Amino acid sequence: MKGTVKWMDGAMFVAESGSGHTVVMDGPEELGGRNQSLRPMEMLLLGTGGCAIYDVIAMLKKSRQQVTDCRVELQAERVDAVPAVFESMNLHFVVTGHGVKESQVRRAVELSAEKYCSASIMLSKAGVRVSHSFAVEEA
Repeated sequence: MKGTVKWMDGAMFVAESGSGHTVVMDGPEELGGRNQSLRPMEMLLLGTGGCAIYDVIAMLKKSRQQVTDCRVELQAERVDAVPAVFESMNLHFVVTGHGVKESQVRRAVELSAEKYCSASIMLSKAGVRVSHSFAVEEA
């Protein structure tokens, strides 16, 4: 995996992935940015959510659950020091569908947390308290 991050000005950067996709990152005005895009730590949080929801959806599809919607609500706390690393993170999955079995969702979330989600497992190994929760809603 490769990528490049290029400084534009102030606290704005353009990142390009090895697959050729780009994203803009920017900081708050008080740190020289223009507040026009995501912060780098927000991208880390959202990337973790993307990694985990990919796993959960793939497993629910494989178990033939009739999922009509799924989201992961992310909550993270950072230490009040430099570096301001993540101290804790919760990934709360809300799965909506027709007759979706709670046991299947629980198993998909557990497998993502313990075996498949490279991002959340990496953060956990680095000392971040990563927790997972879920809710199932009927469509």
